[in-house]
Amino acid sequence: MTKGLGDMESTSQRNAAKRTIKKAASAARSKRTLANLPTSTRTALGKQGAAVARRERTEGSSPTRAELYDEAKRKNLSGRSKMGRAELARAIGNT
Repeated sequence: MTKGLGDMESTSQRNAAKRTIKKAASAARSKRTLANLPTSTRTALGKQGAAVARRERTEGSSPTRAELYDEAKRKNLSGRSKMGRAELARAIGNT
């Protein structure tokens, strides 16, 4: 009988460990803050933000990607959803 109880304890311990791992994974997924992102991702986001700020300071009235996308949509340019801001500007300028 003692052996049966021992097996039951280890099974319940295993189940408890599985629950703990699931909770930890869930908590990690929910805490998707900048501090918890990989360094390369944080660096890329910082560079992207700096580029936007620099563009706002220097050009001032340059259209945003959303505005360029709307213009491309009006002109019915193919592949516009995969284009970045600079590509959209070039494609609109060439048509």
